[in-house]
Amino acid sequence: MLSPGTDSRGPSTTFSGMAEAAVRAAGPDDVAELARVQVSTWQTGFENLLPPDVLAGLDADAAAAELARVLEQGPATVHVAVEGQWLVGFCVVGPSPESESAGANDVPAPDAGTVALVGTLLVEPRWGRRGHAGRLLAASCAAAADAGMTRGICWVPERSQSLVGFFQRAGWVPDGVVRTLDAGGRPLREVRLTGSLGLDLV
Repeated sequence: MLSPGTDSRGPSTTFSGMAEAAVRAAGPDDVAELARVQVSTWQTGFENLLPPDVLAGLDADAAAAELARVLEQGPATVHVAVEGQWLVGFCVVGPSPESESAGANDVPAPDAGTVALVGTLLVEPRWGRRGHAGRLLAASCAAAADAGMTRGICWVPERSQSLVGFFQRAGWVPDGVVRTLDAGGRPLREVRLTGSLGLDLV
């Protein structure tokens, strides 16, 4: 699930100005904090999209185990956004499974072997509107390009205008393929967007 973080609130009333912000590769020591960010961001950012019982049942330990596996085994890469001492978001990008990039008729895309999938892009809402999502996406897409990928795709909830708009501002466009997921008994319709990995976001 993707959520660049659209909340306009600052991180804390004790913060004066914006501390140094950066993006770096994630490491094993980040796993617990990555899992916390994932669970808390879903619970605060997707309350209008997912049923309350689904959000309440999110398991930080399970999320940590999956993130640790990705960091150890790949092939996806994980980048984190930091502001000062705080880890505020992360992005997971890797080679797309053929089924994720296929056409609406399930015919494989001609370039299926070089399509990158943005599987996760999360920024805690309280750190939103500070450029973290753009920096994460740009760094992650650059790493994918360095690994031989030629374009990117992502799936976003159709009802999330902020998410669709975020990727469109990055130059990505809906490619006409949609899917409907079962989100705890509630249908969740997602649209697929695609675009260049050569981003210049700040």
